[in-house]
Amino acid sequence: MTRCNFSTMTEFVLQGLTDRPELQLPLFLLFLWVYGITVVGNLCILLLITADSKLQTPMYFFLGNLSFLDLFYSSAVTPKLLGNFIWEQNVISYSGCMTQLFFYCTFAIAECYMLAAMAYDRYAAICNPLLYSVTMSQKACSVLVTGVYIMAAIGAVAHTSSMIRLSFHGDNVIHHYFCDIIPLLQLSCSNTYLNELLVAIIGGFNVLATTGPITVSYAFILKSILRIPSAEGRSKAFSTCGSHLTAVGVFYGSIIFMYFKPASSHSMVQEKVASVFYTTLIPMLNPLIYSLRNRDVKHVLRKVLRKRRGPPQG
Repeated sequence: MTRCNFSTMTEFVLQGLTDRPELQLPLFLLFLWVYGITVVGNLCILLLITADSKLQTPMYFFLGNLSFLDLFYSSAVTPKLLGNFIWEQNVISYSGCMTQLFFYCTFAIAECYMLAAMAYDRYAAICNPLLYSVTMSQKACSVLVTGVYIMAAIGAVAHTSSMIRLSFHGDNVIHHYFCDIIPLLQLSCSNTYLNELLVAIIGGFNVLATTGPITVSYAFILKSILRIPSAEGRSKAFSTCGSHLTAVGVFYGSIIFMYFKPASSHSMVQEKVASVFYTTLIPMLNPLIYSLRNRDVKHVLRKVLRKRRGPPQG
């Protein structure tokens, strides 16, 4: 471990996604497009759910919260990523870095628990349809979502407070495009054992506490779907669940690859690629795979567009 000096780190430099000049403009345009789609898509979902009474159901309540998370999740990371493609040196203050770390942890953890809450909602709808309105009452939904944000806040406070206690000196270049836990620990000259332990304990607990209910919910869902007599009914149920499972697989797969792989296979390039999936691409894809493919949402969207165009001219 390197001995710390008495200087205080006031700013960091974000290395970015790549240092190849010929890729800066194409990647800037690509991620600007991705971020634009993310913002428009998630805002669209939020506005449609808020504006139409047909979408005031538990399923869309969770979708609205997921869109809220994705909107701010992407906004906590992507603007700084875009800055790396424009500025020669993308500087972030120490306080700005810790703030970004806090919100990144908050929204990443909340996304895990929101996916689990959505899986439970699908279980209640498919396995106990007659009791669905009682099981997923407004109070029950509010309790679930409140629990999601409480668990996210606890994890984010634990990671951020343990990071603040560390000392940094010398090299201030973060070999990443945002202030993530592992790249920051690599710059610290303090003992990072507690931080690494928290990553393992909190990360492991969050993964188990969310993938467990998702797995159990889908085991019962699969059992119920196989009992549906009509092929059309089974196909419709499988299609609905398939979108959710795809997003769950991509999200958890990238996080597990990032934080739970053996140290011998460490590669910052691989970690950056994995990070791109769950910080920029998934927030863009979620409105598509959860909502914009949904028949009710598309019907409400067409109705809103017809109102904006006004009645047909005679």
